[in-house]
Amino acid sequence: MKPKPVRAVVGGGDAVGRDRKAEHIRLALEKRMQLDANYFEDWYFEHRALPEIDFADIDTSVAFLGKTLSAPLLISCMTGGTDEATRINRNLAAAAEETGIAVGVGSQRKVFESPETAESFRIRPQAPSVPVLANLGAVQLNYGFGIEECRRAVEMIGADALVFHLNALQEAIQPEGQRNFSGLLDKMGAVAAALDVPVIVKEIGCGISASVARELMQRGIRIIDTAGVGGTSWARIEGQRAEDLELRQLSSIAGLTVIGSGGVRNGIDAAKAVALGSDVVGMAYPFLKAADDSPEAVSDKIRRTVLEMKICMFCVGARTTRELQQVEVRRRSSEGME
Repeated sequence: MKPKPVRAVVGGGDAVGRDRKAEHIRLALEKRMQLDANYFEDWYFEHRALPEIDFADIDTSVAFLGKTLSAPLLISCMTGGTDEATRINRNLAAAAEETGIAVGVGSQRKVFESPETAESFRIRPQAPSVPVLANLGAVQLNYGFGIEECRRAVEMIGADALVFHLNALQEAIQPEGQRNFSGLLDKMGAVAAALDVPVIVKEIGCGISASVARELMQRGIRIIDTAGVGGTSWARIEGQRAEDLELRQLSSIAGLTVIGSGGVRNGIDAAKAVALGSDVVGMAYPFLKAADDSPEAVSDKIRRTVLEMKICMFCVGARTTRELQQVEVRRRSSEGME
């Protein structure tokens, strides 16, 4: 599908910042901004010829943020702050509500600079019952943001959690980047202790290592979104390439909820992410591409993804996502399958 041209936003606020967000949407929809590497192609399931289960009994539902999702899927945080983002966010939210999965919004920093952009993030009317995630850059805690701004971001959209995104490489590349990442562990921990909703920490394409995850847990943060290599490269959008990590590094940490994301393109990838240790799986580009069309297109993509995941579960004999997490998934060697 050819991306639609993004309209320039005029009037009020920081026009340069808005134009940058509009440009991000346009670039994210371009195929060249998707990394060629596919982490999930390195892993495979052993087909079980006799699954010994009834396909009709397969249950993909999971608990997340105190609510029940129909499947372990999250429409990852992507956009906001422009007219085009308003349309896309509402399409994503309406589809999340219809299909019973979670949805996040892009960085809300813009609202604090240009309050008139708040409406582009307010998706609760379109998603009244599913988990909604607010979003701020962790680095903002070194640029004037504190617990009150975090509370406002959550209250602004009636969110069930606050995502702090980590984007050191992107900020380092941006000419206008904010590059002071010192002391953020303790500051995020302080927010997590004071906020009424859980804090989630996510990367945006370079991944989170097990050592960093442990440091975050020591500060009271219990949900990590890996956002590893393979998906939309915000570093490539800014002019660079990201690196990778393995989900299994995180899945072994007791008490940690892992959102596996980065290059998940279909239900088979999602099933592999769960088998590798994810509790919930985040997808961005496939849903963004559909949301540029309509909410129905997003719903269709979600249903297809869930069906692909269920077929995969059927062929490995897993009735539930918990059982899927116990299924062996093997890594291909350089010579072929191990």
